[in-house]
Amino acid sequence: MCVEIKTEKDYVFTQELLAFIDEWKVKPGSLIMILHKTQETFGYISRPAAEQISRLTGISLARIYGVITFYHYFKTTKPGKYQVAVCMGTACYLKGAQDYLDDFRKILKIGPNEVTEDGQFSVDPVRCIGCCGLAPVLTVGADVYGKLTRDMTPGIIAKYQNV
Repeated sequence: MCVEIKTEKDYVFTQELLAFIDEWKVKPGSLIMILHKTQETFGYISRPAAEQISRLTGISLARIYGVITFYHYFKTTKPGKYQVAVCMGTACYLKGAQDYLDDFRKILKIGPNEVTEDGQFSVDPVRCIGCCGLAPVLTVGADVYGKLTRDMTPGIIAKYQNV
């Protein structure tokens, strides 16, 4: 049995997600695990999903949103099919990471927390990707691009536009 949650694009809490929540809701520190699994399932945590988590766990919606908004990892809006993450860690920042973030957003004509009109791209800063020796670094999904130069930006975008 699935519990339906109505949104702009109706989606369903799967039996797997419901079982996961049921298992974890009684454990200390369970909320982050539940939020991770929810985001893994839907790609983000919508308001209706947060409300459903609150009903299923007894955790207040305010506490849920406190955790969601504290951790940069959690998204409250649906990201693009291709999520560009620009590392803003110290090594990357010192090597011009802000310029890459700005370049991607300018070329794709989107701002912070926006997705391209076709739903293909979103661009976000992240605290650290863990590839400091390759600074500056960004990822597109699971693909890592290091030792960036600004002339690489259009080619990286084109690679995913042509998929």
